[in-house]
Amino acid sequence: MTAPTPWSTTDLCDEHSEAQVCAPVFLVLGGTPAFSGPITTLKVFEDNTSVREAVSTPGEGRVLVVDGGGSLRCSLFGGNLAVAAAQNGWAGVVVSGAVRDLAELEAQPIGVRALAAVPRKSERGLHSSVADRPVEFAGVVFRPGEWLCADRDGVVVLPAEPPRG
Repeated sequence: MTAPTPWSTTDLCDEHSEAQVCAPVFLVLGGTPAFSGPITTLKVFEDNTSVREAVSTPGEGRVLVVDGGGSLRCSLFGGNLAVAAAQNGWAGVVVSGAVRDLAELEAQPIGVRALAAVPRKSERGLHSSVADRPVEFAGVVFRPGEWLCADRDGVVVLPAEPPRG
């Protein structure tokens, strides 16, 4: 099981005026309700091919932030990808879109945030994707390399890892 994050989002907001706070639109999913790490981004639309490729690589404690355009027509992340993400050391996944296989997500030691759950799988190979560029949703700009912290109170983004303390 992944160790819990040493920060709470409420304390981070109190201590860091530069903190960006996501609108409260995400479901708290996955087996780890609190997680944090440096951000890696993807921009996709109804095609999870690049999400699958990303979580199949070493995560090194990072958080994959997926701008799925807010689409709720199909899932961009599910049980098989959660297993791959956990095995490869990803701390969590934040999806502006839908996920599926909620029981399987809860069984994995990663954090997951998404707008909704939907059983339909995504299409593959239909759309291109963009990686490692700033993406914006939920009132926040997510930049690769910045620091994301999530817990049951919300999702916070900071320019760098906060001091442990």
